[in-house]
Amino acid sequence: MNSDFDCEKYSEILKAIAHPIRLQMIAGIMENECNVTEMVNKLGIPQSTVSQHLSILKSRGIIKPRKDGVKTCYQVVNKKISEIVNILKK
Repeated sequence: MNSDFDCEKYSEILKAIAHPIRLQMIAGIMENECNVTEMVNKLGIPQSTVSQHLSILKSRGIIKPRKDGVKTCYQVVNKKISEIVNILKK
């Protein structure tokens, strides 16, 4: 077995993107950084639900917030996740 391959870490990351809403959020953020209000409008789900999903994605190092004046926009920072989503979109 390869000791450099952190199975636990990658398993948690894959679980995070396995949820349909989170996968949709990642794909949307990849196309255009957006804030919580924009995600609520695009996804048609409550703000509290968007915030819960964002929290999971942030805790796994998939996205990170970026201040844009008074609003906070999100961007995908894990390039491997971007590659996975691009493969799934093909």
